Order: sequence, then C-alpha cells, then structure tokens
Amino acid sequence: MKGSKKLLQLLTLLLALCALPAMAQDEATELNCEVEVNSEKVSNANKEVFNALKTAVTDYMNTTKWTSAVFGTNEKIYCKLLFTISSWDNATGKMSGDLQIQSQRPVYNSSYTTAVINFKDSKVDFSYEENQTLVFSEQDMQDNLTAILNFWAYMIIAMDFDTFELNGGDPYYEKAATVVRLAQSAGESGWKAFEDSKNRSAVLSAFTDKATSPIRQMLYDYHRQGLDQMVVTVDKGRSTITHTLENLAKIYDAAPMSVCLSMFKDAKLDELVNVYSKAGMTEKENVYEMLYQIYPAETDRLDKIKKSST
Repeated sequence: MKGSKKLLQLLTLLLALCALPAMAQDEATELNCEVEVNSEKVSNANKEVFNALKTAVTDYMNTTKWTSAVFGTNEKIYCKLLFTISSWDNATGKMSGDLQIQSQRPVYNSSYTTAVINFKDSKVDFSYEENQTLVFSEQDMQDNLTAILNFWAYMIIAMDFDTFELNGGDPYYEKAATVVRLAQSAGESGWKAFEDSKNRSAVLSAFTDKATSPIRQMLYDYHRQGLDQMVVTVDKGRSTITHTLENLAKIYDAAPMSVCLSMFKDAKLDELVNVYSKAGMTEKENVYEMLYQIYPAETDRLDKIKKSST
C-alpha cells in the first residue's frame, strides 16, 4: 500500500516537472494574438492554404519570444491581425492584400480596454505555401511575411510599453528599425522611405523622428496619467487627456501629413466621445475646436463630443 502511494506521488511529481517547460514558455511570450484571413476576393481558390496561413501566423505571433521582459499569462498584449487577400498565385504562392492591425490595453482597476492601434497596412505582399514553416530571426530577413509580422509585433509591444512608462518602448522601436533596414535592403514593397506616407517605414518614422516625438509623450499621458487616473478621479484624468491633446497640434504644425495623426484618430476619436460625456460644455467646445483644426473631415464624429450627455 505504501509502495503504491509513493509510486503515485512520484508520477505526480514527474507530470508536474514535464509541464513546467510548457508553462514557462506560455508565461514568457508577450502576445495574445488573434488572426483572421479573409480570402473572399480570391475566386476558385484552394481555401486550405488560407486556413494554413491563419494557423501558421497565429502560432508564430503567439509562440515567438519577442523581448527579454517577463510576462504573466494575464499580462499578455491582446492584438488582432486581419489579412484581406485580394490576389493569390497558386503556382508561386504569391499573395497580395492588406492587413488590419489592432491592439488593446487594459485600463487599471476597471474592466475597460482601450485601443492602442487600429491601423490598416495597405501594402502587404508575400509568398506562402501550405504548411510552410515560419522561421524567426532577428539578424536576417527570412521572407517578407515574417518581416511584416516581426515589424508589427515590435510596434505593438513598443506602443504598449509607451502607455505604461514614458519612452518605455525604446528597445522595441529599435528592433522594428532593424526589421525595416533589412527589408529595405531586400527591396520588398511597403518598406521604402518616402515611398508612401503610410507605409511601414513611415509608421516607424512617426514614432522615432524628433518632429513627431510628442506622440510618444501622448501615449504615456493619455493612458497612464489620463485613462488610468479617471478610474480614481474622473475630472483629474480627463483634464490630463485634454492637456495632452495639445500635442496633436504640435505634431500637426511640424508634420501635417504624419501617419501618427491618422493612427491616433482611428484608435481614439470615438473613445473621446465617452471621455467627455460628463465634461462641462466649455471643456467640450475647447476639445472640439482643438481636434477640428486637425481633423476637419471628421465633423460628424467630432460633433458627438459636443452633443454627448452631461
């Protein structure tokens, strides 16, 4: 009887030890990434290749160790990648389309999550064959697909870190810059400097160039000093957000075509309606005027700030 009990204890211990590597890997990774692949625009296609792409990208994003930071399972950054494939060459595996990138961050002491990124990368071209293994490398460019995934993984992490600590994303913008340099050397589309005001090179520049550096201050102030504080003191947190919105004007004056302005709009404009729902009319009007100077084509959405209930 005693021997059976000892054997059971030994088996339990062995099972627990075997589970440790998997647990460690799960805790070590940074992203909780959901992936979708829309291939409706591709007629008469073998849909299995797109299912395989979805699985491969999901595994790649969620199992790659992107940083040396320690993440618990409940600390992972939620993000979503939506590929819309508009063309596919069965013979070569070449795919073209666009990629919608979304990421969220929790607001302290609440159940609310706020968007950090909501951006469409419109120049997505890569080759993929069914059951192809995606290989991660920091030093070399394996292919354009993994380069695109690497870039956006680092941008998601960099911007998330910026929301918790001022300039906390510095190491990951540097990693994103390495990806851009390697891709530019390879001559792939979507990476060339000054080719497009909204390509991946332009996105990186928006968050690393001195002229648009106030966006980094905004990420921290808006989230850590603004939204997080609104849970404790609504007026104080909202006042900080109002103050940090002034940075948009600085960016607009220095670089009116900067992609970071449209990125902020797409991630935050609807949220600002809720932020100012309980504000006084004077504060609402000031915010409206400030934003209207930068986003004059968004009158309908901006009007909601003034009309939101008090």
